[in-house]
Amino acid sequence: MASKNHLLLNPIPEEPKPKILCFDISNSSKTVQFILCSLTVFLFFLLYGYMQELIFTINGFQPYGWFLTLVQFGFYTIFGYIETKIQKLKSRRIPLKSYFLLALLTLGTMGFSNSSLGYLNYPTQVIFKCCKLIPVMAGSILIQGKKYGPLDFIAAIFLCIGLTLFTLADSQVQPNFNTTGIIMISMALLCDAIIGNVQEKSIKTYGAHNAEVVLYSYAIGFLYLLVIMLATGDFLEGLQFFSKDPERCYGYAFIFSLTGYLGIQIVLTLITISGAFTAVTVTTFRKALTIILSFIFFAKPFTLQYLWSGLIVVVGIYMNLYAKKNPITLSDLEMKIEHLFRYLKLRVSSRKYHNHYMSNI
Repeated sequence: MASKNHLLLNPIPEEPKPKILCFDISNSSKTVQFILCSLTVFLFFLLYGYMQELIFTINGFQPYGWFLTLVQFGFYTIFGYIETKIQKLKSRRIPLKSYFLLALLTLGTMGFSNSSLGYLNYPTQVIFKCCKLIPVMAGSILIQGKKYGPLDFIAAIFLCIGLTLFTLADSQVQPNFNTTGIIMISMALLCDAIIGNVQEKSIKTYGAHNAEVVLYSYAIGFLYLLVIMLATGDFLEGLQFFSKDPERCYGYAFIFSLTGYLGIQIVLTLITISGAFTAVTVTTFRKALTIILSFIFFAKPFTLQYLWSGLIVVVGIYMNLYAKKNPITLSDLEMKIEHLFRYLKLRVSSRKYHNHYMSNI
């Protein structure tokens, strides 16, 4: 009864028309919409990845990943506030206590991810992000009670193997390899796994707009981080470092934040137009291209183990996508394997018969 009253007082807003940077594309065909969204996703997220790696090439920037996160949260809060005004959203739907948790998880995701670049090779960080399926599966099973098919678990195994081999390659060719970066990016993925499930549950329950979730999550997260950094003295240190070269530091951070924010919004539009499966496929190809461009634009050692371990990760991602589009049960998988063995046995038997027949001619 309470949920019905809540919906009466706060009716779920109508699904917004697909837009790219405030341009309405609802009159275009689905194919044109998909192409436009995919191109802009590639554009913004490739710029986002490039700017993120470029910032850490500034001499002495490595210890200031958390201050960069503070600046990024500040920009995201401003962008979210502007969007809520454009969307004419006046009332908050999700309770503040939920946002306190979402903000903390968002802070962990973004903060640990940014800080890990002070210790990790950028392609390694991206590979870890590609393996988000592993903690997300664990989180959705524990939080939402979801069930997964055998292909999902096989995909997770492939991702684990590929990720381990990629990390080992990184540790061999990087003279400054540091396990601190691995711990940080693992913490980021752990927070990411929880936040995805909490966000999904909150949005479905209260019918909140994406702009509202962004505004409150990042605004409260900004306050969290500001208080922590003021208490530890890291805020003043970061402020002093950024003040030495404000044009580059704040300029890079602004472009980094803007491209990330716009990229997120267009991915959400792509999901609305073509579904989550297609959106994940596009963003996965984007990550692969990001790794290639990272090796092209930023000098770093390369080994073939990067290539084939990365391919194992790609196979795992493909299996996960296939499992989502074509879900099968364990009995279905056993039947398919049995049919495969029967086919192979038949082929071997027919080949033996053919060889025996030819030898007797």
